[in-house]
Amino acid sequence: MEILSISIDKEALKKLDEVQKRLGYKSRSKMLRSALQSLVKDYEGLEGLRGEVESVFVLTYSDRQKGNVSDLLHGFEDAIKTEMHHHHSNTCIDILNLETNASTTRKFFSSVKSDKSIYSVTYSIVSEKR
Repeated sequence: MEILSISIDKEALKKLDEVQKRLGYKSRSKMLRSALQSLVKDYEGLEGLRGEVESVFVLTYSDRQKGNVSDLLHGFEDAIKTEMHHHHSNTCIDILNLETNASTTRKFFSSVKSDKSIYSVTYSIVSEKR
């Protein structure tokens, strides 16, 4: 097994340790391997898409980042068919229904997943028309 080194601030490390305990992982390494496997599965699932795709994405982010996320989403306004926005304890939750081609679905995923303003991204593919 290869060894990777990462830099993480104290607050993020504290949260990571809390999650590790709550999920019952015996080590940070096991938990991070699991998280990386999940990211790879998301990527591979999207890479296999072809044709027209309907999907649902759920994003969470700080209320303070609403403008940044809104700017990002405007770049995909032709793909986003429905958007529901909700506030909970200074956190924004967006539920987005996308209807677009597979390539744009992948671009959207990459954009929101890599954006530092966004805490979490989950998605489901509703349909795919090849």
